[in-house]
Amino acid sequence: MRVTIFLFFVTHAGAMKKLITIFWIVFYLDGFGQTDSVAFNFSRLVMEVEGDLNKDSLSDKVVVTQDTLHENAPYQLQVFFKEPGGQWELIVSSLKLIEAQYPNGRDAYITGDGFSHVAITNGVLSVYVELLRGHYEHKFRYQHGCFDLIGFSMSFSDGRGVVTTTDFNLLTGVRIERSERYDITKILSNKKRKILIRPLPKLQDVVPIENDLY
Repeated sequence: MRVTIFLFFVTHAGAMKKLITIFWIVFYLDGFGQTDSVAFNFSRLVMEVEGDLNKDSLSDKVVVTQDTLHENAPYQLQVFFKEPGGQWELIVSSLKLIEAQYPNGRDAYITGDGFSHVAITNGVLSVYVELLRGHYEHKFRYQHGCFDLIGFSMSFSDGRGVVTTTDFNLLTGVRIERSERYDITKILSNKKRKILIRPLPKLQDVVPIENDLY
């Protein structure tokens, strides 16, 4: 907390030539309510994959690290492009794309979501997460100087015989959601909608399952 005190003196002419001080004190409390900045220590290497992401015939890399000392054990995903001289340039980084291992603390309820792996296939970066009864995947492509979310898919079971699958192509805007009973192979619903999202979500801004679309 920082306190700044201003003193404003006024001299009153009098027989005794004494200084009569009228003072005004203003307290500026800019430290009140501040929270300490969080410092992470992503010292554990979880996964590292290589592949050409920007079509320059050089092998780029995606690195996933984790801070295992933090209460939430968060993950960090970083994408590096390889330069012609062999150096690595950090292009984008995200602490939000992969949910922390303990999002509500180590002693809290476990959601069942868990990071699985990342992959680079035909220039597309895919991030896979396992659910308690399913999984989901985000797909990103480097275009126009950034990594755009171009696809999302998810499959999960309700634990009572119904599996719901979602396939959302953000490039075309076509989103298909299908539910079926896997025990008797009966389709319960098959919905197809067109939802255009422009501009496309950027990798550094995506928070998994924060909305009903991706």
